[in-house]
Amino acid sequence: MPRSSLQVSSALSFGNARGALASRRWMELLASIGQTQSISAAAKAVGLSYKAAWDAVEAMNNLADAPLVHRAVGGKGGGGTTLTEEGERLVETFNAVEAEHAQFLERLNARIASAGRQLRMIGRLNMMTSARNHFAGKVVRIRKGAVNDEVELKLSGGERLTATVTHQSVENLGLKLGAEAVALVKASWVIVAIEEGAPLKLSARNRLTGTVSQLTPGAVNTEVVIALKGGNSVAAIVTNESARTLKLAEGMAASAIFKASSVILGVAA
Repeated sequence: MPRSSLQVSSALSFGNARGALASRRWMELLASIGQTQSISAAAKAVGLSYKAAWDAVEAMNNLADAPLVHRAVGGKGGGGTTLTEEGERLVETFNAVEAEHAQFLERLNARIASAGRQLRMIGRLNMMTSARNHFAGKVVRIRKGAVNDEVELKLSGGERLTATVTHQSVENLGLKLGAEAVALVKASWVIVAIEEGAPLKLSARNRLTGTVSQLTPGAVNTEVVIALKGGNSVAAIVTNESARTLKLAEGMAASAIFKASSVILGVAA
């Protein structure tokens, strides 16, 4: 089976019910002290200043059951910094835990090697934005222009959505036919229309038709959710006066209309 380009990764940390304990950098500092027997060399190896390294060492010595680092000053050898037996055992334990952690990630990624589609969905679900409407789809058409490009997405439910973005944005996002992308549309950018007589001809490129599934009135505005035939939904914010004028009610047919320039496109990092 083809291996997924997406993999699970995690940072090793230590903690208990009261919160986080030693950081990975502290453990790396101890390991480096054991190898170099020099606080300055160890600090440089892990990206800490000399003072920050000593502050960390003093904190670890205070928190540990027994000192982890011993500092010899002066003498014929010129002094030095070494790990105590307790410090050496702590580093050995950390290395063992880190090795098990790496093996766990390797086994996990091997197990989910063919689960790229599900991992991409998990990534989309983790995205947080202020836009009320999120749509996942695939690029089915790109019409290039001198400055702006028109990008058409086919949503999971079969509806099509058009976005107008700069040509540079298309290149930066790596958009091409078949690529997966997410479209974001703020609810305040969506116009709600009901079907009465012949459909209106509008300059707005996007018109998603469905059924009003939810109305949430507020002091000034009402949130209108329109369920689309393919299973997606789109939310709009209209004034309470508009909701009354349109006689909006759950179960009635309605359309969500918004301009192509109101669509923001994004891709997984």
